[in-house]
Amino acid sequence: MRVVIQRVTSSQVVVKNEVVGHIGRGLNLLVGIAETDTEQELDWMVQKCLTLRLFPGADSNRFDLSVQDIQGSLLVISQFTLYGDCRKGRRPSFDQAAPPTQAVKLYEKFVDKLLQSGLTVETGIFGAHMQVTIDNDGPVTLVLERHAG
Repeated sequence: MRVVIQRVTSSQVVVKNEVVGHIGRGLNLLVGIAETDTEQELDWMVQKCLTLRLFPGADSNRFDLSVQDIQGSLLVISQFTLYGDCRKGRRPSFDQAAPPTQAVKLYEKFVDKLLQSGLTVETGIFGAHMQVTIDNDGPVTLVLERHAG
């Protein structure tokens, strides 16, 4: 599982000219599911996304607070292209990405587990063509990865 995690002042996702998800201060999560991912990877990633200290404390610019600490929001966007392999040829291969029927189930479980935190969680539409606006704060962007096994 791969997640590009970005600290944002706001973020939104539009599908067919309609805003389907919008958050203020919090985290934008671009989520890629691998064909080998299980619920173990989801559990690890949920905890990491919720507890990773990416926000400054009141008296410093250090990363002292998590999204839970600040009661921030989460915008979760499915993005199979995170598993694009560009090492050969001129077109990416997506062989490592989970097929849509498997990926949508794990993606929805991931969102459900994030919702259990009590934070506001917004999403895009799985498999849709989306326009995502990300007001990256910092900028702070990290790639989280967890392999099965």
